[in-house]
Amino acid sequence: MGSQILVVLFCVLSCSFVSVYSQGGNNKNNDTASVQGTVVVDGDTTIGRTDEDFICATLDWWPPEKCDYGTCAWGHASLINLDLSNQILLKAIQAFSPLKIRLGGTLQDKVIYDTPDNHQPCVQFVKNTSELFTFTQGCLPMYRWDELNAFFSKSGAKIIFGLNALMGRTIQRDGSAAGAWNYSNAQSFITYTVRHNYSIHGWELGNELSGSGVGTKVAADQYASDTISLHDIVENIYSGIEPKPLVLAPGGFYDANWFRTLITKAGNSVDAITHHIYNLGPGVDPNLVEKILDPSVLDNVLGSFRGLQSLLRSAGSSATAWVGESGGAYNSGRNHVSNAFVYSFWYLDQLALAASHDTKTYCRQSLIGGNYGLLNTTTFVPNPDYYSALLWHRLMGRNALSTSFSGSNKLRVYAHCSKYSKRFTLLLINLDKSTTFEVNVGVNRTLTQQGLNNRKWPKHNRSYSIIRLPRHSKIGTMMREEYHLTAKDGDLHSQTMLLNGKILSVDSNGDIPSFEPSLVNSSELISVAPLSIVFARIPYILPACR
Repeated sequence: MGSQILVVLFCVLSCSFVSVYSQGGNNKNNDTASVQGTVVVDGDTTIGRTDEDFICATLDWWPPEKCDYGTCAWGHASLINLDLSNQILLKAIQAFSPLKIRLGGTLQDKVIYDTPDNHQPCVQFVKNTSELFTFTQGCLPMYRWDELNAFFSKSGAKIIFGLNALMGRTIQRDGSAAGAWNYSNAQSFITYTVRHNYSIHGWELGNELSGSGVGTKVAADQYASDTISLHDIVENIYSGIEPKPLVLAPGGFYDANWFRTLITKAGNSVDAITHHIYNLGPGVDPNLVEKILDPSVLDNVLGSFRGLQSLLRSAGSSATAWVGESGGAYNSGRNHVSNAFVYSFWYLDQLALAASHDTKTYCRQSLIGGNYGLLNTTTFVPNPDYYSALLWHRLMGRNALSTSFSGSNKLRVYAHCSKYSKRFTLLLINLDKSTTFEVNVGVNRTLTQQGLNNRKWPKHNRSYSIIRLPRHSKIGTMMREEYHLTAKDGDLHSQTMLLNGKILSVDSNGDIPSFEPSLVNSSELISVAPLSIVFARIPYILPACR
């Protein structure tokens, strides 16, 4: 293939990468600038590897009375009252084949499971501001658990269930929760689940009790002991059953010292370390859109990603890293922002950053509910981020590749091996309001005889070659697929997303639309319009993707 490709080659001796060039100029209308540059992809090695089913979403426990800043955005979206007969909901989940769904949230630690040996009244959450988390204790009836599992089986979802980690503990004057986890109700619930042959991908202990906690906290050494107890319960109840569910913990915000203790003391009893991310601050922040479009804000999660990976490596742990919950803006997000087109800039960037740091699964808060649901809380119609997630799921394979573009920090660039392919897919996110980026694609790799028409170069040389396929050669007929995502009427607050200029929407049967790419001659530059997102499948085989 190399003998047929026209390459523009820049060689740099004794270095591992080369910076890109860019040149700017105004377009004819003088309204926007046009900047040309090169995205450079390292084609030799991967920097992260995700699960096949990397995309995950959450279902929460919040009742309709959950309100933030005077807005009550949850409606009937909880595990207790969600309409499981809705066809859009069913088809939205089925489109992923499969979608991981994490069941949990703040109130999970106050849920009683109404198993046959439960002797407490099974009553639902009641708003009470004097109570922890401002709600009384709630209950999951087993008939509802049966209904949920029938739905999950039909939808093909893979379920991660968050258990009630506060049972048996007492809240101290300093706000901490003392004592060991009383797992008797959880053990009974897991037993019921196994006896009914319900498929569970993972059992997770607790929600946001790590570090300083949210509402309350549990000491790390005690949490490690409780995680070992959960592991032993799972091993015992699932004896003779394979594969066994994963054991996950702690489902909280990253705190280096606390997480180090958990990872070290829990040892091989935990399969995945789950942490939460709300790096945009409160949903009420009037500068939320500006934050989303600020590269420095998007990068503020890097410390958590790098820190957790470092802890896992230094401990020699076999556990993997998950983002167990991430909604961007906490306290239910913000209407017309976290459920609008503009949020895909944050969401897709988060997915890419997480994947490049070897995160195996990323759970979005929420599938439905609050102002940050992938689906509209009332109509179940997909919000823009749903389509972004599904596009990622269908285009981006497991292997993340090192990628750079030094022409501007407003163009965020990522690459993965394409799904089920030896080729690769670019994700280009243009945060700039007035600049169109015209992008060459370069591959940064060791020079080889085969790759350079048998030209001989010193072994230590590195290069990138701009992939420009001649129009009139046989190979020049190779077309790349492009998926351009924009907001309807250019309105970032729109809840309607356009794919290559066409509205994405479900039909009258609730069917999810197909994603039709634009086919572009591979010799052309990739044009990334202001405030737009582009997936581009490049018809070029990389060693890292073989």
